[in-house]
Amino acid sequence: MYIVFLTYTRPMEEVEALLEPHVAWLNRYFTAGAFISAGRKDPRTGGMIMVKEMDRKQLDIILAEDPFQQVASYEVTKVNITRSANKFAALTGI
Repeated sequence: MYIVFLTYTRPMEEVEALLEPHVAWLNRYFTAGAFISAGRKDPRTGGMIMVKEMDRKQLDIILAEDPFQQVASYEVTKVNITRSANKFAALTGI
């Protein structure tokens, strides 16, 4: 799986202006089964998306569609989950 960290690079008013299309983009890929979880950083300097295992080129295509490309930078880390707490056991091997 991948963990994608977004860091805002533009003022918050520009981020807010793109929030609705960004959420629609998130919803599309949750529905498609590509995204596992997502949320805001605290303090609100960006966000995080957990993405199921896929070809990295496919992930790059998906990320390029995000409206937040205009207001954020992306750090993508591939993670191989080998242990999880019982409540998160379904994440092992994703």
